[in-house]
Amino acid sequence: MALATAGQEKVKDTLALVWERVSGKLGALYGDAVFKSWLKPLRYAGSKDGRVLLSVPTRFMREWITSHYGDDIRALWQQEPEAADYTIDIIVPALSAVTPAEPAAASNVITAGNWQTPITAEADVQIGAALDPRYTFENFVVGKPNELAHAAARRVAEATEVVSGCNPLFLYGGVGLGKTHLMHAIAWHIRRSNPQRRVLYLSAEKFMYQFIKALRFKEALAFKEYFRSVDVLMIDDVQFISGKDATQEEFFHTFNALVDQNKQLILSGDRSPSDLEGMEERVRSRLGWGLVADIHATTFELRLGILQSKIDRMKGVTIPQKVAEFLAHRITSNVRELEGALNRVVAHATLVGRPVTLETTQEVLHDLLRANDRRLTIEDIQKRTAEHYNIKVSDMHSARRSRVVARPRQVAMYLSKKFTSKSLPEIGRRFGGKDHTTVMHAVKRVDELMGADNEFAKDIELLSRMLQG
Repeated sequence: MALATAGQEKVKDTLALVWERVSGKLGALYGDAVFKSWLKPLRYAGSKDGRVLLSVPTRFMREWITSHYGDDIRALWQQEPEAADYTIDIIVPALSAVTPAEPAAASNVITAGNWQTPITAEADVQIGAALDPRYTFENFVVGKPNELAHAAARRVAEATEVVSGCNPLFLYGGVGLGKTHLMHAIAWHIRRSNPQRRVLYLSAEKFMYQFIKALRFKEALAFKEYFRSVDVLMIDDVQFISGKDATQEEFFHTFNALVDQNKQLILSGDRSPSDLEGMEERVRSRLGWGLVADIHATTFELRLGILQSKIDRMKGVTIPQKVAEFLAHRITSNVRELEGALNRVVAHATLVGRPVTLETTQEVLHDLLRANDRRLTIEDIQKRTAEHYNIKVSDMHSARRSRVVARPRQVAMYLSKKFTSKSLPEIGRRFGGKDHTTVMHAVKRVDELMGADNEFAKDIELLSRMLQG
């Protein structure tokens, strides 16, 4: 048994030395730049059943080396007397460990921790950005402000090839409105439903970082080949490369190369392509080639829907509907801040052991609410009241007398009298030129209803809290 083991070790040592010689010949054949980018990472990994195993860090490298340098590697290997009886196999150890049921799920999307790039001289560098498992289509709440962007994202994600008129797909909108959520959702969907397509998702900042690193280590060729070999390239926050001429130049050529190969591009930014300052005209033109879909600021209904969706997935904490409505009214800047506010309320309730109420919510979020506060105007009151009762702001100025419009208008007049220093005639003018006696009647009527109807009184209290903070 010991003799057999010694013999195996001798074969291993011999084959390892043969590979060192072949590797040296490859370096002389292709030159230093190509060798360091593509061939130096090849490592002798043992032998099995008449095959010599050479390992590389990524599937992309294996495919590239096999198609571009495979014939020369095999020819040089067969020239070695000790190696004539062995064939060459290039393997990816990370893929070898993946279960047969999911061969591609762990590696078709280039994310941090799964893939390494061959573009550095000293060490492998992680290329892509990690995908957040929470950001899927199933968890995305659709409303009027984002329905176009959502529909476009789903269409591109569900297609098996480039969608005509949607290349590139450019999503834009303000901070925290859902652009990144949709980008991740597209990548997750392709990963699960079409695993043979290679997807690379990263931020524009990371694209620039990898480009600079490639230039620094004189590996620009490897960088170009890497980014132009994917099936779907997704770049988030593309406005980051505004004013960065060299990165824009490389992005421009990468864009053209992928479109020429009929590969899909999906991009996002905080403004439409035509409004991106510091971006070359030719780049802006390319960004607007396909479908440009904007995500508008959220409405009260959408914010409430997002909160309700999140609340439905929570366990152990009860969030009253009035609290959800209060948050949806008060936190209007972006979805990220809205969800953060809910998380703070839930964390407080869990740690302190107190039930969630309007009072505790205001107490916990006093700093956030104060930061969002500003001097109330009659226009603010009209807008918030119209949102609350689901009518148009224009109804506040109309002469319509139907109860569905007249009652909210009276409430808005009452709150204007309560929270502003405007005179009754001034308030009346802001409500479509109404007489001051109309305002007086509205204030009196709301007072009477609050005394007679407890639910109505609670409704006015909720609105008051929303306006006051």
